[in-house]
Amino acid sequence: MLLSWLTGLGAGMVFLHFMQKLLFPYFWHDFWYLLKVVRVGLWMEMFRLRGELVTVLDKFLKHAKRQPHKPFIIYDGDIYTYQDVDKRSSRVANVFLNYSTLKKGDTVALLMSNEPDFVHVWFGLAKLGCVVAFLNSNIRSNSLLHCIRSCELRALVVGADLLGAIEEILPSLPEDMTVWGMKDSVPRGVISLKEKLSIVSDAPVPRRHHVVSKLKSNCLYIFTSGTTGLPKAAVITQLQALRSSVGFWAFGCTADDIIYITLPLYHSSGSLLGIGGCIELGATCVLKKKFSASQFWNDCRKYNVTVFQYIGELCRYLCKQPKQEGEKNHQVRLAIGNGVRSDVWREFLDRFGDIKMCELYAATEGNICFMNHTGKTGSVGRTNFFYKLFFAFDLIKYDFQKDEPMRNEQGWCSSVKKGEPGLLIALVNAKNPFFGYTGNKKYTEKKLLYDVFKKGDVYFNTGDLMVQDHDFLYFWDRTGDTFRWKGENVATTEVADIIGMLDFIQETGVYGVAVPDYEGKAGMASIILKPNKSLDLQKVYDQVVTLLPGYACPRFLRIQEKMEKTGTFKLQKFRLVEEGFNPLKISDPLYFMDNLKKSYVPLTKELYDQVVLGEIKL
Repeated sequence: MLLSWLTGLGAGMVFLHFMQKLLFPYFWHDFWYLLKVVRVGLWMEMFRLRGELVTVLDKFLKHAKRQPHKPFIIYDGDIYTYQDVDKRSSRVANVFLNYSTLKKGDTVALLMSNEPDFVHVWFGLAKLGCVVAFLNSNIRSNSLLHCIRSCELRALVVGADLLGAIEEILPSLPEDMTVWGMKDSVPRGVISLKEKLSIVSDAPVPRRHHVVSKLKSNCLYIFTSGTTGLPKAAVITQLQALRSSVGFWAFGCTADDIIYITLPLYHSSGSLLGIGGCIELGATCVLKKKFSASQFWNDCRKYNVTVFQYIGELCRYLCKQPKQEGEKNHQVRLAIGNGVRSDVWREFLDRFGDIKMCELYAATEGNICFMNHTGKTGSVGRTNFFYKLFFAFDLIKYDFQKDEPMRNEQGWCSSVKKGEPGLLIALVNAKNPFFGYTGNKKYTEKKLLYDVFKKGDVYFNTGDLMVQDHDFLYFWDRTGDTFRWKGENVATTEVADIIGMLDFIQETGVYGVAVPDYEGKAGMASIILKPNKSLDLQKVYDQVVTLLPGYACPRFLRIQEKMEKTGTFKLQKFRLVEEGFNPLKISDPLYFMDNLKKSYVPLTKELYDQVVLGEIKL
């Protein structure tokens, strides 16, 4: 009797397992992931009830005490332990305590490349309770000035290799702001931080300087192009920093992992997810000044890397490298990032071995995040019922001609059907707030949609079009006046303003066009010349390379006699984007950015073929 009962029970268990695999193949993936989400929530609530508000900095300081001699950062072969970073950052804090008037709550900007001192200065200022603004190290001139002026800075710290960029604009900087340089010999008007670091103590700074009374207080400003205009400073609170720091842990990383970071630290991916993630784990980070496709796998082998961060372009660059022996000879088990295309994803795994791709979706200033914890190729994450318990989001119909969400006769938006592209929006509420940008409130307002499904509701507009297929979400395209190129968001209005400064140009419209085998879209500028004025290709080239970051420079120019406009006088880009840059389909004069000739040159059929076939690199 017992034997038959056990046999029946075993058969039932096998049947249930089979049905679960057939009908709910991702059940256990979802179950364990949701447990982690709940655990993080309970952990934060527990500390809140105790009156202990723990920040990312607090977690770092605990690691510095518990494991002082464990490597925290490895950079160019040099090892910086948790204790080393703690002491160096305390020196930074003591410099500003002794030689400046900085106080808790003041804002200080960092203009630095990827290097250990980026972290030292960041943490040193955080120990004083300062809000730290990360400046994009690629921007120059007016864009750099705009960022500096937008944050009410008390001080600016500049890396040794970027002092030239600041020297150009020193006379235009605010008078009440001090500039510090990480070099012994600095330009006139700049204070040498490096010199002061050699004469101050590395004694710990009292915790009262950085203790926080609420997790929704500001700790960082990270610049993003958003959807229009010049870069905007997204407000990053202690709460957002904490949430970002658990990303690695949620994907299964541990304290024993060695994590390779080649992404810029001025972006949230490199700083919040990367450095913050290593702190959450108590792990070791291999920091690279700049990504190098040719050195990537050698570095992974040299430092026994087990996890690396990526953007889609990074994976594509690696796949474009010449094949070599032993490409699967490494210890990498996880890759965490966003933006990799399905075809590149598959090619990457076929070529470099059994690496779990952990794709995610998030916006620096956003209130929503998706994580593809299942490894489903091409997806940015799960969208099942359980997920919506934590993040209320929707995909709504979008008018591509008018470049705005569709609304019915009653003024409400409507959701798309599964398989149709829709604008991703996320409900703004107390659980998932939107903190917006510092400075002009209109920038924050522009990212919000009101009265979407009912009177009084508020949603964050991600500006991204997504497609939902069953319980997975896939990135489709960007909307508005932004496109993505070389892993960076390009604000079209900023590029248009720079080109429009030329005296022979009457009007400029900028948009992105798809190029085969490239992630994102390459910039194209549609130009109308002033009457009786001729096009000076050399001046256009000099203008964009001087005043724009390299990734924002338009790769193509299109000369038009007139531009189609929307009812609100915006450039009608839909048709232009569809037409691309093919000279056989476009009768308007087309030009290509030739960096060898340092000018724009006519885009011929031969040149077009070379770009499409990948013989010319963009």
